[in-house]
Amino acid sequence: MDRDSRRRSELRAKARHLAGRGLRGSPRPVREVLRRGSAQILRALGPADAASAAAAPAEWESPAVPTPAGLSLSDVEKPFRSWSVNGEPVGHLDGYVDDSNWRFLHTWGIVRDDSGACLELGANPYFTTYLLDEHTKLDLTLANYYGGSGETTETVSFVPPGGSGRVEVSRRSLLFNVEEDEFPFPTGSFDVVLFCEMLEHLLMDPVAVLRQIHRVLRPNGVLVLTTPNVCRLDNVLSMVHGANIYDPYSGFGPYGRHNREYTRHELHRLLEFAGFEVDYSLTADGHRSRAAGRSFYPEVARLVSFRRPDLGHYLFVRARATRPPREGLPSFLYRSWPEGTIVGYD
Repeated sequence: MDRDSRRRSELRAKARHLAGRGLRGSPRPVREVLRRGSAQILRALGPADAASAAAAPAEWESPAVPTPAGLSLSDVEKPFRSWSVNGEPVGHLDGYVDDSNWRFLHTWGIVRDDSGACLELGANPYFTTYLLDEHTKLDLTLANYYGGSGETTETVSFVPPGGSGRVEVSRRSLLFNVEEDEFPFPTGSFDVVLFCEMLEHLLMDPVAVLRQIHRVLRPNGVLVLTTPNVCRLDNVLSMVHGANIYDPYSGFGPYGRHNREYTRHELHRLLEFAGFEVDYSLTADGHRSRAAGRSFYPEVARLVSFRRPDLGHYLFVRARATRPPREGLPSFLYRSWPEGTIVGYD
């Protein structure tokens, strides 16, 4: 019997004890309350027989990971494992690759058939940039923010799939704060904008950022947005275990941590408010999920099985700039702004 099965058996035994003879000497009102509570526990745990176990929800599986034609996942991972930015030691980004390799590919997959001018915001450390550059027809403009404005050129070196020698590529990017600065591009400059793993870092006003993205996109231009899913299965399990799901304070300052994560529904509403029409979205993991190995996984999986499509680690959305952004700020996401600023949008 595995650990989860033993724990469920122990909980059933305790619940039956409370519902039966264990509290015979207690006052009647206490007995009634505890009997009802014990019955609820037993219903949540479900029957202990084999048929019940077979009927339990299947393990969460992330959607299939796309790869460029002729390349396997290991082929794509090879250059990332040899990655060096500005001469940093090879391997210093392996933890990031372990966490997010699938995310890079899901992001690439959303735009793999697109072409035209593309702005990638927050491009460093250039893993997604590499996939876009090598395996799409997009003409890339890169942007980053390191605390100042202007532009910079950084050097990336790696060993490509099927190669043995290192390749060195220069990556030029413009530097600006997406939350405080007007984007340094004319209106309607881009066919595609990638805004990946940045929304959760914003401090004050995501609508202002989305309005700037909308401005620099051509009519019906494509926004690709990715961000962690606050309702991911791992977070649900962490809260069941009493663990905190908020991001730690960062030595890189307030932009070095996740300041607010989103649900899939919130993200759709935010984009709609900002003038975008969502035409594709999914949740997916950045690496193989370890949720099934955690205590109480079967019980939690049963309770959240009704929203299986929403359990992935990351939210991926493709949306089009189809109408002007709404005025003001949406009431579901903002509070304590000057009178008249916040508009009803629930």
